[in-house]
Amino acid sequence: MDPGNYTGVSEFQLLGFSEKPELQPLLFGLFLSMYVITLFGNLLIILAVSSDSHLHTPMYFFLANLSFVDICFTSTTLPKMLWNIQTQSKVITYTGCITQMYFFILFTGLDMFLLAVMAYDRFAAICHPLHYTVIMNPWLCGLMVLVSWIVNDLHSLLHTSMVLRLSFCTEVEILHFFCELNQMIKLSCSDTFLNNMMMYFIAMLVAVCPFIGILYSYSKIVSSICGISSAQGKFKAFSTCTSHLSVVSLFYCTSLGVYLSSAAPQSSQSNAVASVMYTVVTPMLNPFIYSLRNRDIKRALMRFYRMAALKGTIILGLKKCP
Repeated sequence: MDPGNYTGVSEFQLLGFSEKPELQPLLFGLFLSMYVITLFGNLLIILAVSSDSHLHTPMYFFLANLSFVDICFTSTTLPKMLWNIQTQSKVITYTGCITQMYFFILFTGLDMFLLAVMAYDRFAAICHPLHYTVIMNPWLCGLMVLVSWIVNDLHSLLHTSMVLRLSFCTEVEILHFFCELNQMIKLSCSDTFLNNMMMYFIAMLVAVCPFIGILYSYSKIVSSICGISSAQGKFKAFSTCTSHLSVVSLFYCTSLGVYLSSAAPQSSQSNAVASVMYTVVTPMLNPFIYSLRNRDIKRALMRFYRMAALKGTIILGLKKCP
C-alpha cells in the first residue's frame, strides 16, 4: 500500500445493523427496552444483596459483583449505539473507539473470571461443606475479585496499547455496532501480525483458563453429588448450581456462536446480530435466571420493596403534616 495512505484518523464509522430508515425506530425501541431491563434487573440484585444481611455470603457477594460488571458491560456499547440511532449518525471518535474497546475487553474478561470464581464457590460449598466458611472467608473472596480486576485490566491495557501503535486508512468503516478488537485490527494499514498473535494467544488464554476452572469445579461437584445416598440430598445439592450453570451455558454458548459466525463467510449484519446475544441478551437475562429460581433473592426483593414502600408512605405522611 502507498505510504500516503498510512495516516491517522480522528473518527470511525460504526455501520451497525441496518441502514434502512424505517427500521431505525424499531431498533431504537428494542435496544432501549433491553438496556432499561438490564439496568433495572441488575440494580435490583445489587440492592437486594446489599440491603439484606441474610445475603451477605460469598455466593451473593460474587453475584452482586457480576451484576455490577453486567451493567458496565452493556453500558460500554448500548448508549453509544442508541445515541447514533437517535441522531442518525454513525460517527465515533478515535478516542471514543479506543476507550470503548478497552472497557469492552475488560468487562468481557471480568464476566468470565467471575463465573469461574462462582463455580469455585459452589465447589467449596458442596464438596467441603464443613470447611466452607473457612475456605471462602471474606479475605479470600475480596482477593479473588481484586485479582480478576487486575488481570483483566492488564489484559485490556495490553491490547489497547498495541492497537494505539497501529495506523489506519482514511474513511474507515467498522462492520459492527461497537469497536471490536478484531475489527480494529482488520482495518489497520500497519503490519498486524503481532496484534493477531497476541489477540488469539492471550485472549484465548484468558477465555480458556476460567472455562477449565469451571469444568474442573463441576466435575468435582458432580462426583460429590453422586456420592450422596438420598435422592432429596442430591436434588438439594444440585439445585444450588442450576442458576449458575444456566448463566455459564448461556454466556459461553453465545460467545462460541459469535466466534463461529465471525469465522463463517457471511454478512457483517449476521455477525453483529450474533454479538447481541452475549453483549446484550445474556446480561439482561442473568437477573431473571438468578431470581426466578432463588427463594433468598425473592424474599430479599420483597423485603426491599416493603421497606421502600414504607419509607415512601412515611415521607408522604410527613409532607401532609402542617
